[in-house]
Amino acid sequence: MIKKLILKKNEERRIKSGHLWAFSNEVEKIEGSPENGDLIEVFDSRNNFIASGFYNKNSLICFRVLSFEEEFNTEQLFRNRLVDAFNLRKEFYPDRNSFRLVFSESDFLPGLIIDKYNDTYVLQIYSFGMQKNVELIIRILKEDFNAKNIFTKNENYFRRLEGLPENDEIYLGEKEIEIIDDGFIKYKIDFDKSQKTGFYFDQNDNRFFNHKIVKGKRVLDAFCNSGGFGLHAAKSGASSVTFVDSSSTEIENAKSNYELNDLKCVNEFVASDVFQYFNKSIEENKKFDVVMIDPPAFAKSKKDIPTAKKGYEKLNRLALNIIEDGGYLVTSSCSHHIKRDDFIEIINNSTMKTGKKIQLILFNSASLDHPQIPSMPETVYLKFAVFAVRNF
Repeated sequence: MIKKLILKKNEERRIKSGHLWAFSNEVEKIEGSPENGDLIEVFDSRNNFIASGFYNKNSLICFRVLSFEEEFNTEQLFRNRLVDAFNLRKEFYPDRNSFRLVFSESDFLPGLIIDKYNDTYVLQIYSFGMQKNVELIIRILKEDFNAKNIFTKNENYFRRLEGLPENDEIYLGEKEIEIIDDGFIKYKIDFDKSQKTGFYFDQNDNRFFNHKIVKGKRVLDAFCNSGGFGLHAAKSGASSVTFVDSSSTEIENAKSNYELNDLKCVNEFVASDVFQYFNKSIEENKKFDVVMIDPPAFAKSKKDIPTAKKGYEKLNRLALNIIEDGGYLVTSSCSHHIKRDDFIEIINNSTMKTGKKIQLILFNSASLDHPQIPSMPETVYLKFAVFAVRNF
């Protein structure tokens, strides 16, 4: 018997418009007793075929589109999608060996993230179907990409939503330290001491814009992580760079990367809560010409939005208070639930409370190795903005 999911009347419209999920409250009935992670077929209320994909009875996202064809070779589909994803990145980054290789639904591989660090491939798996096909993914990475090391560094929050076990696996090789190059700066990646999969590829293109505004300037890189923004500033002629992060491990990573690149500008590495550091700087009347803030997500779900907005507003208000007249605020949010207009409003509210004036110079999203599906707003999450700051 065919394993199939039949949608309620008109609930197929979103998938037909290009969205790649169906939700449990859109389902009329299920036939064939599919198990979590099984490939099933989805039909509209008139029994017309819509798509094939992964099923999960325990998730609000009960169906993820894999193909709009009824019959296909699963192994060949995976191989083609992985090769297509690689070729797309090499169009943009022909000289780089490290980047986000697969960005889940945006590369039509639902619930799968792969970051490439030279010949090391780090996976995050957030759909039951991908977990069931992990051995196939490993085999393709070995055969077609000459992978030497393959392992996972998952975020347990998203695994829990799918009902997946909260443990990481080493599928090939080991967790070796990698030295990667983003086209300007080298980074030492110690996977046991790094956040996310090891590096934030999503801000890579945005770091290059800052070359235009940092020469001869005093720069603060807050929530510096491994130092990406500050390292770019130091190499681009900043007079001084201060790195601040609450994690002493990340401060050590930033120091290590500073030394790796043989940078020479005046520097300071501070392990501190960023809010506390901003308040202390205000008390001491300490100023910077460029303040860069790239905080973690403040809103993991819709219920977090009100609190997140207050947090972002306070953070940006404090940052504005330590920027010299004629300086720049470089600010980001990686909270998917905070939309572009929300973010601009937050910055505007922060500005009004400081009495300063701002000019929006640049608004951008994630780097080119994070493509977006226009019909699927869930694939858009990063907001990156540069504002010129005036005191009149």
